[in-house]
Amino acid sequence: MKIIGVTGNSGSGKSTVCDLICEIANSKIIDADEVAKSLDFPDSEYVKEISNLFGQEVLNENGKLNRKRLGELIYTNISNKLELDKLTFKYVGGELEKRLENLKSEELDYIVLDVPLLFESGLNDLCDIVISITADINIKVERIKIRDRLDENTARQRLSIQKDDDFYYRNSDFVIENNGDIELVKNSLERILKEI
Repeated sequence: MKIIGVTGNSGSGKSTVCDLICEIANSKIIDADEVAKSLDFPDSEYVKEISNLFGQEVLNENGKLNRKRLGELIYTNISNKLELDKLTFKYVGGELEKRLENLKSEELDYIVLDVPLLFESGLNDLCDIVISITADINIKVERIKIRDRLDENTARQRLSIQKDDDFYYRNSDFVIENNGDIELVKNSLERILKEI
């Protein structure tokens, strides 16, 4: 069993690639965004620390995180983003590692870690290989606009504070460009999985 880390900018198509790995091989995905959402319940330590840091304005009436408001705060202020990232690494990283340990007893070819901030969190150290996903800037912007219901300027602003493609080329074992041609992406993945 190998652990594959999948990372890349917002809108690059990481989830699509993770799903394709599961199509090709006997694999399971641990999705960091899904882990974060599972920790988002009233009075969880994660939510308490975030509201202590940013104030009650980041909570909905039900006590869960107001992700839209939180996004506005972190994508317009890099120090806010770094503070939130630190909290996320602490709570989400810990839960992700627990889930990883639980899956290690299963007979899988791969465990896929879908983690946007894989390198920043240090979770790349848990991986046997890292595959980064890139895409054309305009394609990423369109995907973010549709997924998060944002205007173009906001989508571009979010991308502007993320790592550039060169970072992923320098730090990853493999890089796949995902501009929407699923067959091309699948062929690249099959080649990589044979190689490892």
